[in-house]
Amino acid sequence: MRVTLLGTGDTTGTPTPGCDCDTCTAARERGVERTRFSVYVESESGETLLLDASPDLRHQLLREGLAPPDAAVITHIHFDHLDGLGNAYRLVDALPVFAADETDPETGESVAETVARKYDYLDALDVRPVAPGETFRVSGLDVTLVPVVHPPLACYGVVVEDPETGGKLAVTGDTNYAIPDASRDALRGADLLLADAIVPASLAPHHPLGGDHRDADGVPRTFGTKHMTREGALALADELDAANARFVHLAHYYPADEAFADPLAVDGETYDL
Repeated sequence: MRVTLLGTGDTTGTPTPGCDCDTCTAARERGVERTRFSVYVESESGETLLLDASPDLRHQLLREGLAPPDAAVITHIHFDHLDGLGNAYRLVDALPVFAADETDPETGESVAETVARKYDYLDALDVRPVAPGETFRVSGLDVTLVPVVHPPLACYGVVVEDPETGGKLAVTGDTNYAIPDASRDALRGADLLLADAIVPASLAPHHPLGGDHRDADGVPRTFGTKHMTREGALALADELDAANARFVHLAHYYPADEAFADPLAVDGETYDL
């Protein structure tokens, strides 16, 4: 399968509109961007799957020369992962959308129910609830949602396996470092791990809640409560024995001299698994 990183940024992206910080300036000078998060996967059969629907989806597909996907998976209901589904209007005749069926105590709905309610005006969308931890087949790929921790909302990582090549893609989703053990086991051993790493750990003191899940040296592996730091993502990638790890959901708060160094991803990267 071929994996294309459509969007590797956080909720404001890089460059951030109206921002002239050193990192946004460097991104413009380099001609790179980190739009809101989405991943596009093409199976050996040529069928395609979208992991999260960025509000930048139209731009992302045009930029990469890709057709609208055959199906989609939504990990949670934050707008930067969901609102691109509106692009289904007049672009596709039918789009199966897979999302978790577990009721979120915060909203009183499952992710699938929220998606169906929010987009009830789009006849093209066919929302299909799935149970986390249970593998389903879509676009010629085996897909599993795995619970992660992104308070206060229910959120899920995604494991995608290609039965033809044996390739395995693991996406942490938006999460702090306290990913449940069962989910870590499901994410383990990927050919490519895409891990949330919103900022370096050095910026944790700037968050109102500081950092959490500190390592033995006191380095926070969680920024605030919702996202991993770069150091948290590095520790997770090492623990999960990923053959290759790329970090995503990146904020423009990375210092410019660190913002484009490996393993921090930028839009447009492609991987064959």
